[in-house]
Amino acid sequence: MQKEARQTEPQAEEQGRQELYEWVQALVCSVLAVVLLFTFGVRLIGVDGHSMVPTLQDGDRLLVLNSMLCGGYEPGDIVVLRKESFLPTPIVKRVIATEGQLVDIDFSSGAVFVDGRQLQEEYINERTLAEEGTVFPLTVPEGSVFVMGDNRNHSNDSRDARLGTVDTRYIIGRAVFLAFPGPDGATGERIYGRIGGLG
Repeated sequence: MQKEARQTEPQAEEQGRQELYEWVQALVCSVLAVVLLFTFGVRLIGVDGHSMVPTLQDGDRLLVLNSMLCGGYEPGDIVVLRKESFLPTPIVKRVIATEGQLVDIDFSSGAVFVDGRQLQEEYINERTLAEEGTVFPLTVPEGSVFVMGDNRNHSNDSRDARLGTVDTRYIIGRAVFLAFPGPDGATGERIYGRIGGLG
């Protein structure tokens, strides 16, 4: 019996080492997967300013899907873009129209039209009354999108001739999830019930 016990001790040690190796390997693979995911797949980006109120607040943290993984953009998508000749920092806007679509805005009524149809925009803070230099109607060029903030009269967006329609190569990615809320503009409190999917 003693001989049997001596034979199983090395086996138990070997099994323990094997389990430890497998555990460390799984941990390293998990950490590597998270690093790769946040390097090439998704990233956290903060909202700076009030141009997307009421949908997003200043200080919100968004989980953004990398543009290489988006497979194109659709009207209604919330995107993060950077065009340094316009602003040096990333901005968050909503896609209103994509390539080939005709955009027109009636600034007297505040109505936005895409391909002759008035948009039903439940997400906006107020009607679109502010003109910023872009001439309408306009057709969105190939490989570009037309973007606006939800806080229409307090947003620098595609209505501003300095930005205009945005080449999709300037888009960092599409916001897919509100990961952490910024302080509410009216109360200053963080409303954690806002955490969740976007659009």
